[in-house]
Amino acid sequence: MTPAVASVGRLVVCPTPIGNLDDVTLRVLDALGRAEVIACEDTRHTRKLLARHSIRAELVSVHEHNERARAPELAARVRAGELVALVSDAGTPLISDPGYALVRECRRAGRPVEVLPGASAVTTALVASGLAPERWCFVGFLPRRRTDLIRLVSGASDTLVAFESPRRLAATLAVLAEEEPEREVAVCRELTKLHEEVRRGSAAELAAGYRQAPVRGEIVLVLGPGAGPQRAAFADALHALAELVDAGARPRTAASVVARLCGQRANELYRGLAAAPPRR
Repeated sequence: MTPAVASVGRLVVCPTPIGNLDDVTLRVLDALGRAEVIACEDTRHTRKLLARHSIRAELVSVHEHNERARAPELAARVRAGELVALVSDAGTPLISDPGYALVRECRRAGRPVEVLPGASAVTTALVASGLAPERWCFVGFLPRRRTDLIRLVSGASDTLVAFESPRRLAATLAVLAEEEPEREVAVCRELTKLHEEVRRGSAAELAAGYRQAPVRGEIVLVLGPGAGPQRAAFADALHALAELVDAGARPRTAASVVARLCGQRANELYRGLAAAPPRR
């Protein structure tokens, strides 16, 4: 059931499909149908979605080159009592897409901003990747410079989700394979579209697979945690275990407690303690 519509002007942030035009919620369609104006990244792209669902509306382009200039005039329309809908070409606006300037302008003016749930390539890729979803970080588009890329991915202690250009995919995978060949990676391409593809494997395996095969389409990379943070976390846990044993705790009992608190394996901690040199 559609909730009652407030009479005061407001901005409604509307996620749109990332590929399949049927992946749009009823609330988004209702907001687009009621809006006096729709702020969109590309009017031609948005018209296809509106035509698919028989919606006619005024469209205003808001993209990375003009959103700062357009934000005040659209916020003024919200202040005047109009319903302004914000969309991007695909997924949720502001997530590596335009719209932040408009949302900020409306917030500053004290106008209501309603954010509707919906499609996102980020969460779709995270779930499709098969990698651990408990703790993850989205970093937008990966940096182009090799040193910046290495610094970013090697410091990731959680699952990392990023956008990547199909032209740069092979080079990025090659860098990952050089740094951590066994790191778990998933390449998610053309999600929800006809030629959707999710390939999983080690960085070395995927680098070899994409080296001679250029790809097209929208790419989301999902990386498992880096080995560096994992080694550091294990070292910290092992140090804590050694402190407990030095204080008189039984090694196996202490290993179980530390493993439970630090997210490590008790047997690995116990073996690590046995192999460590004597503490002075």
